[in-house]
Amino acid sequence: MAHPSDPGDEFLLEPGVTFLNHGSFGACPRPVFESYQYWQRELERQPVDFIQRRLPGLLANANERLAAHVGARAEDIVFVRNATMGASIVARSVDLGPGDEVLGTDHEYGACERAWRFACRQSGAHYVRQPIPLPLHEPVQVVEALWKGVTPRTRVIFFSHITSPTALIFPAAEICRRAREMGILTMVDGAHAPGQLDLHLDALGADFYTANCHKWLCAPKGSGFLHARPEVQSLLRPLVVSWGWESEKPGPSLYQDLFRWTGTDDPSAYLAIPAAIEFQEKGGWSEVRRRCHALASQTRRRIHALTGLEPLCPDSSAWFGQMVTARLPDDTSVAELHATLWEHHAIEIPVFQRDGRAYTRVSFQAYNSQTDADRLIAVLEERLPSLQGSA
Repeated sequence: MAHPSDPGDEFLLEPGVTFLNHGSFGACPRPVFESYQYWQRELERQPVDFIQRRLPGLLANANERLAAHVGARAEDIVFVRNATMGASIVARSVDLGPGDEVLGTDHEYGACERAWRFACRQSGAHYVRQPIPLPLHEPVQVVEALWKGVTPRTRVIFFSHITSPTALIFPAAEICRRAREMGILTMVDGAHAPGQLDLHLDALGADFYTANCHKWLCAPKGSGFLHARPEVQSLLRPLVVSWGWESEKPGPSLYQDLFRWTGTDDPSAYLAIPAAIEFQEKGGWSEVRRRCHALASQTRRRIHALTGLEPLCPDSSAWFGQMVTARLPDDTSVAELHATLWEHHAIEIPVFQRDGRAYTRVSFQAYNSQTDADRLIAVLEERLPSLQGSA
């Protein structure tokens, strides 16, 4: 798939599969996975010593390494299993009441959106799903469309830094700035951002920012974080109450105490995050990102050349990174095409419907090559229904 000198050779993926779906669950390279297994063995070698004596310092070190990587203070970050967990913590913590509104977009990841809808249903608040029409040409269109849903009752704005279904980079800093001016809390789902974007969370200005490390940062599954500005940390309540509440050995803050220890668990995925950061630093990830974006850009152009359909956004790294979504003909049977790609061609890629239209989302990571893109295009050229009808 990749050249022998490429970091893509280190991934553990099945060689016979054309894997174009890194965006769903990520993929872990061998050195990072070995770090993960090392910490698992250390835990099993002497569980009491590891958990009671060593673990607090190890977690603090991993926290500091991650914080430096994402442009934040270590004391403002806690580990969570995934961005859905981070969104659930915030949604269950914010004090909502009848008539309050939480404003989201129609580009959000379903699980995180459900966390907010659940919290609203419990409190009598209302979740507002604001449309962001496609295609987009300027970032200000996102802000203006979103602000059409803002009312005097809006308490929280929840949105993705990089959207899951449409793979678009939203203007997070500007949304957070405008919300702060109006006294509205912001919650950003950054699931796809670490590893794809250079993050500077302190400058970004979100009240709450949750993200996955196991996607584009390539850490082990079940490693993510929640970042909260110091001014809003007191709002957060843990989903699991454990020894950090009324701690006998208080740490630097109640925020850290509440979320660092929630009972016996396997912390190995968190402890392997520094290995993932090191892997990408040593692997020249700026060049990997550039190459993967070029593949994404080229592949999107080729798909739209086949379909004649308009792209969702301009061809620019300001709008998408290593993952891109392209429209397919509306008469595409997405279930049939998805099954054909996987069962007959071993191409792993999402094909889905959204608002009555068909799409595919293509992800490129270090292990992908031009050959992978060519395989996809060849199948689409053969299988897309509108193309067959016009032949």
